[in-house]
Amino acid sequence: MRKIVPHPILTLFITFVWLLLANDVSAGHIVLGLALGILIPLLTSAYWPDRPRIRAPLAIVEYGLVVLWDIIVSNVMVARLVLFRRGDSLKSTFVTVPLDITSPEAITALAGTITMTPGTVSCDLSADGRALLVHCLNSDDPAADVAQIKTRYEARLKRIFG
Repeated sequence: MRKIVPHPILTLFITFVWLLLANDVSAGHIVLGLALGILIPLLTSAYWPDRPRIRAPLAIVEYGLVVLWDIIVSNVMVARLVLFRRGDSLKSTFVTVPLDITSPEAITALAGTITMTPGTVSCDLSADGRALLVHCLNSDDPAADVAQIKTRYEARLKRIFG
């Protein structure tokens, strides 16, 4: 079965994304989504030397909900900053987030999450992969921002990827 479906979670994800893009849940789109979900991982499996190990698949749902909530809250906060604060009163800063996670997939998910959350952008990964440079649009307490990233995102990703 692993030869036909080398990445079962990716297969399901591709199928789901196809159905979202097609905006139609019909038998034909489900079959086409499954075909794409099987073919794409098969054709790209040579480029995946080590398959990521997901230790807690249900924690992905929790992580997604936390990220979604943070994106909504951050959108409101950034809108307030842009509309009601003068640009010279912003305390824009770079913070370095030391990483406990080592999996490339987990680090990529963390960097992507930080970038998707309005008001923060992940800028660089250290050469040894142990720290992430993050730009914060407005930061009263950089240490608190680092702690929030570590507790809200990194701890959950550590549980997901082990």
